[in-house]
Amino acid sequence: MAELILGLVLFLGVHALRVFAGGTREKLIGAMGPFVFKAFYGIVSIIGLLLIVSGYAAARIEPVVLYTPPMGLAHASSLLTLIAFILLAAAYIPGNIILKKLKHPMTLAVKVWAFAHLLSNGTLADVLLFGGFLVWSVLVYRSARRRQPVDNPGLSNLPALIASRPPSMLASLLTLVIGMGAWAWFAFQGHALLIGVAPFGVM
Repeated sequence: MAELILGLVLFLGVHALRVFAGGTREKLIGAMGPFVFKAFYGIVSIIGLLLIVSGYAAARIEPVVLYTPPMGLAHASSLLTLIAFILLAAAYIPGNIILKKLKHPMTLAVKVWAFAHLLSNGTLADVLLFGGFLVWSVLVYRSARRRQPVDNPGLSNLPALIASRPPSMLASLLTLVIGMGAWAWFAFQGHALLIGVAPFGVM
């Protein structure tokens, strides 16, 4: 369990630097240089992710059950993960209406994904893993919402320039299709292949 906790601290901590410790992040960039800092950021992220994967796998061998979710919540969890995949697709497809309206679909995708898994999993490892990501995403989303939008986006700020344009129906439909397709593959194949658990009891 300590391995899982350490992985969460490293992975979520390094991804929270910009939001919660911007000054520290800038000092590190100044001291290391941008290239070395990016390498450091990437290495810490990878180490954290590997520790999360191995720590969670080890914790599943002898699970500590904190609560047993009702069977009906599995359906709610499936619906929420579908929404999470659509939000994830929205974060990468410019010009879609979800990105235009919600501004931060990636963070919302993590929030919905984590909450969905807490509904259907009640072991200590699940609470630490998904609860950690849920708390992190809530704090990051609140911080992002407090930031002031760019008043006059220019070519030097391409994301802001794209966000200022009207949403595209084609981009919005593409977001739904890709999100739903990715969810279907992961639900019926990917989850079993990568995680070892088949959400719908099929391999």
